Amino acid sequence: MHKAGFVNIIGNPNVGKSTLMNAFMGEKLSIITSKAQTTRHRILGIVNGENFQVVLSDTPGIIKPAYELQESMMGFVKSAFEDADLLIYMVEIGEKELKDEAFFNKIKNSKIPVLLLLNKIDSSNQEQLEEQSELWQQKVPNAEFYPISALNGFNVKNVFDRIIELLPESPPFYPKDQITDKPERFFVNEAIREKILVHYKKEIPYAVEVDTEEFLEEENIIRMRSVIMVERETQKGIIIGHKGSALKRVGVEARKDLEKFFGKQVHLELYVKVNKNWRSNQRQLKRFGYNQ
Repeated sequence: MHKAGFVNIIGNPNVGKSTLMNAFMGEKLSIITSKAQTTRHRILGIVNGENFQVVLSDTPGIIKPAYELQESMMGFVKSAFEDADLLIYMVEIGEKELKDEAFFNKIKNSKIPVLLLLNKIDSSNQEQLEEQSELWQQKVPNAEFYPISALNGFNVKNVFDRIIELLPESPPFYPKDQITDKPERFFVNEAIREKILVHYKKEIPYAVEVDTEEFLEEENIIRMRSVIMVERETQKGIIIGHKGSALKRVGVEARKDLEKFFGKQVHLELYVKVNKNWRSNQRQLKRFGYNQ
C-alpha cells in the first residue's frame, strides 16, 4: 500500500508556516525572516518515504490585499483550498483570529481533515497555553489540535506521522527523487530576497523582486547572474549602499547559502535595476510567476 496527497499549510503572516515546512522537509525551501509577507508564492515541498509521498504546500500569510501583487498572493492561498487532501491551519500563541473571515469559515466548514497547530508554545507559560488551546478548539471544533514548536521541533514528528495516517491510498504524484516543483533559479531568487528582507528596512524589501537571468552549471561551479528589481531610483541607491557595500553583503551571504543548497561552489553576480511600479503591473507580475 502506498499513500500520497497534498497537504496545504495556511494561516496569518509570520505564524511559522515556512519554518514548519522546512522542518518536515529537512531542507530549507522556504525563506524565513521576522518580517511579515516573506512568502509570496505557493511553494511545494515533497517528502518521500518508501510507502508514502507528502506534497507540502507553503502559502503566503492571509492578509487583506492592498495592491496587485498581494491580490496574486491571496490567489495562491485560495488555490490551496482547491486541491488539498489535508489542511494544516497554523496559529501562534497570543493570536485570536484569522484576518479574513471568509477564509476562516472555509476552514471551519472544510470537508477534508484539518489539523490545527498552535505554534511557538516555547514562548508561553502553562496557563496561557491552556487558555489558547481551549480558545482554538472551540473556534475550530472540526480540527484535530496539536500544540507545537516548529522552530525547536516539539511535536513536529507526531504531526507528520498523523499526516501520513490521514493521506489517501495513491501512487506518487511526482518522481520519488524530486523535492520541489520549483526550478533552480527560483531558489536563487529567494536566497537573495531573504537577505534583502533581513538587511533592509521599511518599504524596501516589499518593493523588491529578483530575476535570475543566467544559471550555468559547470562541473565544479555554478555561475549565476541575478537582477534585483526595485520600483524607484531612490530604492536603487539604498540597495547598492555606500560604494556598493550593502549590495556586496547581500551577494556574499546569498552565495554562502546557495553553496550549501546546491552543494557546489557558486559565482554570483548581482545588478540592480529600476522597474517602475512592477507590483501593480499585471504583465510584470505574470513575468515573475504571479497571476498564474
